[in-house]
Amino acid sequence: MDNCVNILGIEFSKLDLKETIELINSKIEENRNETFHIITVNPEIAIQIQEDSELKKISSEADLITPDEVGIVFASNLKRNPIPERVTGFDLLELGNQKGWSFYFLGADELVNQKTSEYITENYPNIKIAGRHHGFFDYEEELKIIEEIEDSKPDILIVALGSPLADKWIYKYKSRITAKVTLGVGGSLDVITGKVKRTPEIWKKLNLEWLHRRIINPSRKKRQKKLKIFAYRAFIEAFSKNSVKE
Repeated sequence: MDNCVNILGIEFSKLDLKETIELINSKIEENRNETFHIITVNPEIAIQIQEDSELKKISSEADLITPDEVGIVFASNLKRNPIPERVTGFDLLELGNQKGWSFYFLGADELVNQKTSEYITENYPNIKIAGRHHGFFDYEEELKIIEEIEDSKPDILIVALGSPLADKWIYKYKSRITAKVTLGVGGSLDVITGKVKRTPEIWKKLNLEWLHRRIINPSRKKRQKKLKIFAYRAFIEAFSKNSVKE
């Protein structure tokens, strides 16, 4: 895609939320033989991609990579090639309700997965639940899940298995996934069902969602060390290239 900015070797889409949703809508309306694989990447996942050769290959072959946190937007500004805004996976629900899209939800524990289905049925009544399954399954169950997705042919397959497992799972079965669009959503199912508290708007406006998550979930401390690594590498990349241009 031409409308991208390369950050740490990752081609991030520069489409804003409206443009991204319009693109997804066009892919759903097309008669595609392959699923349109979207990867949502935050700074932590960006470092995973750099350090995991399999995930790096998967991301290089993805159809679209969207910036999932303000850190990515900040890094694009450093490179003087700005991304207009972060784009998250669950921004699709409103349009999905308008269009009557069908969704299959894979991931999280059984209670959260079930509550997700109930929440969407209650709040987005025009969305069709093509199927669902929790994220704790053995190989035999996994094959049945794939068969169920093949049979139900959802417009959108949501995979909430965490990173990098979600995108590795999608890549593994990409040739068999009949969904028109597939994406991983991290812990979004936990958020919309209330298992994890939503970030208050004031924290979002201050671009401090990462700090809010750290406060309410101290166990993220080790994971968020990757934020420092990302910031360091993004600065080095931006200023070394700028110095070359100058």
